[in-house]
Amino acid sequence: MANPNIVNVTSIYGNTTYLTPSSGSTATVWTALTPAVGTVNKVNNIVAANVTGSAVAVTVSINSATGGGGTAYDIAYQISVPANASLIIIDKTTSIYVGEAQSIVVTVGTGSAIELTSSYEAITS
Repeated sequence: MANPNIVNVTSIYGNTTYLTPSSGSTATVWTALTPAVGTVNKVNNIVAANVTGSAVAVTVSINSATGGGGTAYDIAYQISVPANASLIIIDKTTSIYVGEAQSIVVTVGTGSAIELTSSYEAITS
């Protein structure tokens, strides 16, 4: 079931997940945001915090296949996060759904410089 019907929901669980890409300029799949079979994840927010003293670029995309495969559709593209600052990439007004056949991929300019946090709802039908 690639896209569950969320009208007949059996459960909605609130979750928070974290990701710190350790490699700069290499795409990292945010596996925690890939839903289980029969589930869709509603991503309510993604925040990127730069924990270094230099600006760092961040790219976040939703991919049309799991594991970072398929076509990447950028949500944020090479946005510079200032030193010791945070960037809200997604919030409640721009939330997205991630189906079980999709994935979220993050690329940062400097490894271990950006800490990402996301809250999402795992919706099962």
